Amino acid sequence: MSAAAEPRPDEAAPIGGRIWSPFIGVLALLVGVAGAVIAVRFLRGLGAVTNLSDGYPWGLWIAYDDVIGSALGASGFTVAFVVYILNRGQYHPMVRPALLTALFGYLLAGASVVIDLGRYWDFWHVFLPRYAQWNSVLLGVSLCMTAYTLVLFLELMPVVLEKLGWKRTRQKIDRLLFVVVAIGVVLPTIHQASLGSMLLVFGPQIDPLYQTQLLPVLFLSSTMGMGLAAVVIESSVTSLALRRPVERELLTKLMKVGQVVAAAFVVARFIDLAVRGQLGGLVVARPLVLLFWIETALFAAPVVLLWGPASHRPARVFVAAMAMAVAGILYRLDAYLVAYDTGAGWHYFPSLGELVVTIGLIAFEILAFIIAIRVLPVLPKLGGARAAAGPA
Repeated sequence: MSAAAEPRPDEAAPIGGRIWSPFIGVLALLVGVAGAVIAVRFLRGLGAVTNLSDGYPWGLWIAYDDVIGSALGASGFTVAFVVYILNRGQYHPMVRPALLTALFGYLLAGASVVIDLGRYWDFWHVFLPRYAQWNSVLLGVSLCMTAYTLVLFLELMPVVLEKLGWKRTRQKIDRLLFVVVAIGVVLPTIHQASLGSMLLVFGPQIDPLYQTQLLPVLFLSSTMGMGLAAVVIESSVTSLALRRPVERELLTKLMKVGQVVAAAFVVARFIDLAVRGQLGGLVVARPLVLLFWIETALFAAPVVLLWGPASHRPARVFVAAMAMAVAGILYRLDAYLVAYDTGAGWHYFPSLGELVVTIGLIAFEILAFIIAIRVLPVLPKLGGARAAAGPA
């Protein structure tokens, strides 16, 4: 990220205003309840608050908080790729919100892993070479996600330096940020594909509809779609909630890229099923097949909604983004939980404690984002044409 590529300091500003509100209070309450459940988990073990077992060693915390949370956090590397690699400077106003969303997503994904570890006090072993198994996909995912979280901190460093008024330090860091951005584009590509590769290890325990050598490609492509969708949803909701202008043209262009990604995902998936001789399984009446078709309909929705002269309408763009995000979420839940069958006698459904912690982590992410945009220069400063445009 060069100084020319990074938005000028006067282009972003804290939105200010009161931090405390009834909505913030509800979020804080959800976080507090989740914190109490997490405390019980650390004091009394996983069995006290989860339905995990020897047959199902992972559950909602890994499938949603880690696999899905990091995918939605892909908004950071997706926008950085569009702006800095494809040189689409018009998307600069979306870089900082996207990076902030990504940072919180990856922090919570990392926290979920620690909470889910049976011997959590040994989590630091993953960073020591003497404990490493270098052919482990899980090791690659762990190291890449940790490294990318650090990269996100560095990419957001100018935001903090602007807040502190340290202009000279910021200028020095700007000279090095292009290296950080390049690394920040490569790392998520590796570990998001590796999250798909992890399922290859389980072989026949994953249903044939989902077990394919294309898993790394399907996970990476759907991650890119989810990242674009997350940017559109976050930008639209923030603009409406704060009565700011909606970036209609930019969001539409972003979702046009998402439209191509969604179409490619659906086509690749059906070609893969045909090559593997699994198309016949799509007409068998069972819950997983129904979920497959729901996923497919949701992935196809952006392709249809963004087709034709009415595709630029904000409502269509927002619905298309929601469909793509939900499609990616459902695909990951199905691949990691529903299609995962470890044999007779083993069953899994998340416990109340697991649900409470997941809801609490989501609430924490929203709470932290609201506080951050109120005190830090994250969102574009309103002025001139933007202010004149008013709320959409």
